[in-house]
Amino acid sequence: MTNDPKHPELHVYEEGRDDLMDTAMGFGVFFIILFLIGVAATVISLLVK
Repeated sequence: MTNDPKHPELHVYEEGRDDLMDTAMGFGVFFIILFLIGVAATVISLLVK
């Protein structure tokens, strides 16, 4: 009964999860990537002029 898929509350997570920090890290990493792309595009546009 402990592995019955109809009872998800009986399944124990292998690791603790912090959804808020996971979401915040996702937004942070995505922001940094977009920021670096923007900086690179600005530098390239200034060098082309």
